[in-house]
Amino acid sequence: MSEITFEYPWVYAMLGVFLLCSRYCKPRYEAIIFPHLDIFIQSEGRISHYMRALKWLAIFLALTALASPVITDRFDIEKKEGYSIVLALDASGSMRYGFEDTYLSSLSRKSKFAVSKEIVREFVRKRKNDEIGLVVFGNFAYVASPLTYDKGILTKIIDKLYATIAGPNYTVISDALFQSAKLFENSKAKNKIVILLTDGQSRGDNIPFDVAMRTVKKYGVKVYTIGIGNKGDFNEAFLKLIAEKSGGQFFSASDPNALRAVYAKIDRLEKSPIEAKKYVKKHYLYEFPLFMAFMALLFYTYLLNRRGVA
Repeated sequence: MSEITFEYPWVYAMLGVFLLCSRYCKPRYEAIIFPHLDIFIQSEGRISHYMRALKWLAIFLALTALASPVITDRFDIEKKEGYSIVLALDASGSMRYGFEDTYLSSLSRKSKFAVSKEIVREFVRKRKNDEIGLVVFGNFAYVASPLTYDKGILTKIIDKLYATIAGPNYTVISDALFQSAKLFENSKAKNKIVILLTDGQSRGDNIPFDVAMRTVKKYGVKVYTIGIGNKGDFNEAFLKLIAEKSGGQFFSASDPNALRAVYAKIDRLEKSPIEAKKYVKKHYLYEFPLFMAFMALLFYTYLLNRRGVA
């Protein structure tokens, strides 16, 4: 944003000195303007109002030049240090059920997977400065999206997901942890986060749990685990163990509002630091009023010589 300011605005106070001097100081034209102007002293001519305005214009412009007018351009540049986040999303068969359903009999309720997708999309939109990846797991775990800053593409991928897309029968949490941690292999981010959501027990894994956790620690990943559904649907002790070993936290959510609150809390806990730096660029304009003051004074002197007025 540009604005015109003065570096030394107090200079305008000198205008008062000139006004007082014009009122009380006796002029000595023969000494100041021209040293040999006896004939002009005898002249009865008077300076016209026009010439008086020209004189004061020259004084005002000279003071303006001394006040140093500048155009200031201010730039606010944000240094954004985002996080690298992987969202590990359970897409097993049990995610087809609603939060209170024991089987898929109520078509009027949203499934846990549909609710989770909706909340995850909201979370992705909030994390503007972060690169985010997506791992989906069920019978097997796979990378649905590598780490990316393109939230539009990521949202479209999330929209295409459905429960059982990775198989309906198992919940390979260790495999999901391993795949999520591996996404950080080439990441230079200081903050690496996995948010793992599941409603089931860990079954059918191909990667041993200790191998998955070693990979998590190798890349310095913090894991937030979220168990959703009724008590007993998920292994709370197991999810707590993952969170504690990685320096994260465990959360549980028994309904959509609770799940939304969990993601909101994680968003607050892992907020991207943004450092704003201000840069100021100045364009000095003093030469313009200085030139105009010189020209006004020159024209004033020319008229004095021409009219023979002291």
